[in-house]
Amino acid sequence: MIKVAIVEDNQILRKSMEQLFEQTEDIVCVASIKNLLNVVSTFQKAQPDIVLMDIGLPDISGIEGVRTLKNNFDNMQILMFTVFEDDDKIFEAIREGASGYLLKKTRPQEIIDAIRDLHQGGSPMSPLVARKVVHYFQSGSPLKEEDFQLTTREKEILFALVDGLSYKKIADKYYLSVHTIRKHISSIYEKLHVHSKSQAVAKILNSQKHK
Repeated sequence: MIKVAIVEDNQILRKSMEQLFEQTEDIVCVASIKNLLNVVSTFQKAQPDIVLMDIGLPDISGIEGVRTLKNNFDNMQILMFTVFEDDDKIFEAIREGASGYLLKKTRPQEIIDAIRDLHQGGSPMSPLVARKVVHYFQSGSPLKEEDFQLTTREKEILFALVDGLSYKKIADKYYLSVHTIRKHISSIYEKLHVHSKSQAVAKILNSQKHK
């Protein structure tokens, strides 16, 4: 079972998410809260694998919540769930450690799929968010080989990951095996000194921010 916690101040939406997870065989909601005031103690008891979290929360924002949770729970994955589509909110959430970013207009089945994807090591993003991240790379300072010693192929695969492509789709796109794609991704993570896709994206975003 995938243990999920919800942080959402809109009661109607929060309850609808609870009902959605109750109807899903492999997902269980272990906590559902409206703000982040006692989040550390609450989650120490609930021990969720994944947190579905709004950004526009009262008292403490979801961005600050990401920072707090990452400082207290090493393995907890955070999936932002918000109406915000502006670049600053997206990139700030990723830099602080969010592993995925969904817009609230995402369909229920896509939310379920995103949680499963995240639990299996993916980094789900709504298509609009993925496009914004890719556009950020393309319109900002180009990623140079000397930045992280990435090869041309590794950069192509990194951007394909950011664009939301699965390992299988990347393999098909470049006429390579999934095994080869995994080897390239392992090399990318080693060169960036990270352990996941979200950390790789955050690393690149921070490097571009300081150019």
